[in-house]
Amino acid sequence: MTTIVGVDVGGTFTDFFVLDARTGESSVFKTPSTPADPSVSIAAGLQTLLDRGALVAGSINRVAHGTTVGTNALLERKGAKVVLVVTRGFRDLLEIGRQTRPHLYSLQADSPEPLVPRERRLEVPERVLANGDVAHSLNSDDIQKLIAELQDIDAESVAVCLLFSFLNPVHEQRLKAAIEAACTQRVSISSEVQPEFREYERMSTTVLNSYLQPVMSGYLAKLEATVQQLSPGASLRINQSSGGLMSADQAAKFPVRTALSGPAAGVVGAHYVMRSAGRSNVVTLDMGGTSADVCLIRNQSLTLTYEGEVGGFPVRLPMVDVNAVGAGGGSIVWIDRDGLMKVGPVSAGANPGPACYGLGGMRPTVTDANLILGRLSPRGLLDGQLPLNQEAARAAFQDVASRVGTTVQRAALGCLEIVVANMARAIRTVSVERGHDPKGFALLAFGGGGPLHARAVAASLGIGEIIVPPYPGILCAQGLLAARISEAWVLTRRIEVGPQSQDLVVEAIASLRQRADAWFDDENVAPSQRTIETTLDMRYRGQNYELSVPVDADNLSSASSKAAVELLHQSFKSAHERLYGTCDEEGTVEVVNVRVTAKIDGIPLRSPERGRLHVGAPPEPKGVREVYFDPSAPIDCPIFDRSDLLPGMGLQGPAIVEQIDTTTIIYPGDRLRVDEVSNLIIEVGA
Repeated sequence: MTTIVGVDVGGTFTDFFVLDARTGESSVFKTPSTPADPSVSIAAGLQTLLDRGALVAGSINRVAHGTTVGTNALLERKGAKVVLVVTRGFRDLLEIGRQTRPHLYSLQADSPEPLVPRERRLEVPERVLANGDVAHSLNSDDIQKLIAELQDIDAESVAVCLLFSFLNPVHEQRLKAAIEAACTQRVSISSEVQPEFREYERMSTTVLNSYLQPVMSGYLAKLEATVQQLSPGASLRINQSSGGLMSADQAAKFPVRTALSGPAAGVVGAHYVMRSAGRSNVVTLDMGGTSADVCLIRNQSLTLTYEGEVGGFPVRLPMVDVNAVGAGGGSIVWIDRDGLMKVGPVSAGANPGPACYGLGGMRPTVTDANLILGRLSPRGLLDGQLPLNQEAARAAFQDVASRVGTTVQRAALGCLEIVVANMARAIRTVSVERGHDPKGFALLAFGGGGPLHARAVAASLGIGEIIVPPYPGILCAQGLLAARISEAWVLTRRIEVGPQSQDLVVEAIASLRQRADAWFDDENVAPSQRTIETTLDMRYRGQNYELSVPVDADNLSSASSKAAVELLHQSFKSAHERLYGTCDEEGTVEVVNVRVTAKIDGIPLRSPERGRLHVGAPPEPKGVREVYFDPSAPIDCPIFDRSDLLPGMGLQGPAIVEQIDTTTIIYPGDRLRVDEVSNLIIEVGA
């Protein structure tokens, strides 16, 4: 079995990328999503690929899946009823949280209501100290009393988060065993979900995991049965927020790890594209039907963050550093109470979708605006399989145009200006606000809507180059093929970097590497396919936040004590200077977390073959249509089919390039060329 299938479920479309790892041949496919049950669109898509001969039953080695099921359940508050068990005296910690406000200058904005109301938060009389010693043991009578309380509560899952359990999990483990033996609820304990310090974030993450468990486990069980029915023997792997794959069983056990599953796959795919294009610094723009996700990749290095947020709730897990904004093709245009036009974050989704889909949607969207302005073809999406109704789009925008006192075309252009401003603001968050000038980066645009809006976003930020990969609308699914199966572990150890630090750090790393080796053995992975990466969370003494610093564990172990201290100091200070532009040479440095990530070296996604560069005139356009680039008047714009643009060819704007999964706009004064691996490179004019 040599075929790998990447499946990414978005708000509007479900995307498939099929690769025969033996021959390198690939094929792509898109089908409308089924939000009520995403497994339906996946099953339909796989069946279509089998019927077309793009897949052969029994040949699939792996189905890699990027999912938003857990995220949507959280955003829509459709998760499970959860009971939270805490150390006595900490019942209200989930509600108290941190002192920070959702919006610093808004006195009205409140934090979201806790997912577990106070009446479903139970206390147990136990206490573990900050050094891991047990000050007050949990006895059998206390456990039985808790069991009796749980049996009287109508709930589907239980989250257990006890004080300092990341240092000594014995009480959490006893509670889990007792609850599973006596009750029907699923149980998540913080020492398994994310065993590290910061009590509130650990509790929030554990509650989210319990909240999503019943939803995700049911969905994954159904999907796994579907995959086995269509191709017996195929494994189902789920993308994590960190960009690595895990088994369906692990995803059902730890669904909170899938919070950014889809966006992370897109970043992994973008990382593959930028390397093939020979670029070191890019800003990614992944615009789909519901949202736009942006990420900054510097020196071809993906950045993970451990302090994320989903739906307003903190999540303490490794995540690709993505910033999302509610700006997608289905984002609804509306008039606020102040009489001003707004776009998003509410989306029309896949059904009924934008008004132009003709599926019952009546409200204007970004897709309708693009159709009105001639940027999208009335022939429709998916190579004509989903025709678009321009009159329906105009009718939907008529009310908005009337209320702001302008024409439909001007209202549509205003809609696009707003959505572009929203995406540019998201990019500034990951670039300018972190000390990076976006002018020094290329904009890598993908998703169904990224290439449509990339030029306007680039111009607003002063970015001079745009890269559009060969399959931009399916890059998330392609990224799932580039992702590797991985698992991560963490130990909280507060160690001041000094004469004794080497032994303590090396001991912690060795403990985690034993777990990694055991995981490799369970996965039946040959030693030659094993990769282990080590990072240390480090900070200056007295700081409240830390940097994740990669280290060479073998060098650290074999170095002398003095050299090891110097290695730790320099690794941290180099990372600090790279991120903040300065470091304190005399400051005391400490390690607070030790992390080990195990990765399986599977079948790599091959680098694209370099095509022969063609010289001479570009192909003849397949047609011409009127396109609005400004409100004055439309321009007769040539339309090209992407498959006709070969490596080495170039175009002068204005022009539109169409393909099955997206549309790329070249503005007047811009120049497009096709590089040797078939990426579209757009040079933004003055």
